[in-house]
Amino acid sequence: MTQAPTPTADSVRRLVRSLLKDGDGTKGPDVRPVTEDRAYTWWVGTRHVLRLAPDREASVARRRELRVRDLVRPHVPVTVPVSVAHGEWAPGLACTLDTKVPGGTADEHDVSAVGEADLAGLLQGLRAVPARQAEALGVPRTAPRSLEALRRMAVHAAERLAAADEFDAARLLQLPPAGAAQLAAQPGTAVLTHHGLTGEHVVVSADGRVRGILEWTQAALGDPAEDIAGLAVAVGSPAAVRAATLAGYGARPCLRGLWLARCDAVIRLADHLEGRGGGSPVLLRTQLRRAWEPILLERLSDFKEDGTEP
Repeated sequence: MTQAPTPTADSVRRLVRSLLKDGDGTKGPDVRPVTEDRAYTWWVGTRHVLRLAPDREASVARRRELRVRDLVRPHVPVTVPVSVAHGEWAPGLACTLDTKVPGGTADEHDVSAVGEADLAGLLQGLRAVPARQAEALGVPRTAPRSLEALRRMAVHAAERLAAADEFDAARLLQLPPAGAAQLAAQPGTAVLTHHGLTGEHVVVSADGRVRGILEWTQAALGDPAEDIAGLAVAVGSPAAVRAATLAGYGARPCLRGLWLARCDAVIRLADHLEGRGGGSPVLLRTQLRRAWEPILLERLSDFKEDGTEP
């Protein structure tokens, strides 16, 4: 595997000038890391972001992302970033210089009712993307996860969190084994999914509108409940389920996404507290809270099969 060098402000400026073929001899734009712990993502001035692939595997995903974004853009009502330049920043390592999508993140702003409609349009648009076109671009297929296996892992993680006074383990009893089996992914439901929705990837304006979706490197053909789960930790379970229902998804994918998010959030926080996972404990606790926000109707029998609420 190619060992990625450590980017510096000077090397990033030189790279940006080469990507833009700017040879006017000036110092170049102001550049700074997006955050201290993200050495491979840099703000470039006020309008662009430079993303550097740290290894060859990420480079493949970065190059595929350029094609995926072009495929998705006509189908969704929110902004998908545009690349103004791309190339290599080190031998075999890809980079893209993208336009910045104005706004904050779902971690900073609450999503309004109109924003939920934006998210519904996102889910509808992804479902409308022809699978054959996505596969032709190299988008992989991913098998649906076993909710029962995930539930068992979450039960053990919840017990560890309960011992640390972080979580009430009895809440996992709301999903018995029979319920997890009932929420198994249905055959023939694979669609194009973002597969990496988090609060930082959902761009939200101060008025609560969803303005854009970032980071398409994990896009896959698979279980639509994964994107519903991602939205649950990004904007909260009630908003995620309302958006999915508005997008036409029925009871099972909505509840499946809800429980994927809840189990994942419990496992991630437990792993972090025991030194086996990264991330911010503050953010992980926030995601746990969002995933476990109650929705109006949580039992499968409370939902109609056409996706509408009784």
